[in-house]
Amino acid sequence: MNIIRAYGGYTPKIHPTAWVAESAALIGDVEIAEGAGIWYGVVLRGDSGGIRIGRNSNVQDNSVMHEGVVVGENITIGHMALVHACKLENNSFVGMSATVMDGVVVEEGAMVAAGALVTPGKRIPKGQLWAGRPAKFMRELRDTDYHEMRQSATYYVELAKKYRGG
Repeated sequence: MNIIRAYGGYTPKIHPTAWVAESAALIGDVEIAEGAGIWYGVVLRGDSGGIRIGRNSNVQDNSVMHEGVVVGENITIGHMALVHACKLENNSFVGMSATVMDGVVVEEGAMVAAGALVTPGKRIPKGQLWAGRPAKFMRELRDTDYHEMRQSATYYVELAKKYRGG
C-alpha cells in the first residue's frame, strides 16, 4: 500500500491519469501531473519545499526527491536517483543512480548520465551530456540520444497505463 500523507497543511495531489506504485511514499506538498508514473519504492518528501512532477514524466524505482524539486514534462528519472532542491526542464533525462543537488538546473533536452554527481548550483546546458563524480561536460548529444530520451518517456507513460489498468 502506498503512503499518501498530508504534512504541513498540504496533501499530495495526484492527477487521475497518473500512476503511483503501491510502495511509493508521497508526503506533503507534492503534485503529480497527468500521465506521470511514480514507481516502486520512490519517496517524494515535500515537507520543506514542494515537489512537482510534470506531465508524462516518470520517476523510477527507489528514487528519492526532497526540498523543492520541479520536474518538467516528458522526463525520465532513472532507478535510484537522488534529486534534491533543483529543476529539471522539459524533455531532459537523469540516469540511474545519479545525484542532482541543490540549485542545479538541467536544461531542456540535456542529459545527466547514470551514476553522475551534479554538484550544487551547476547548470547543464541544452544538448549536453554530463557524467562523472563530480559531473562535467562529456559531449554534445546526438540524434540517437534524443530519440532514446523520447522513447524512454513514452515507454514509461504506456507502461504506467498498463499498471493503472487503462
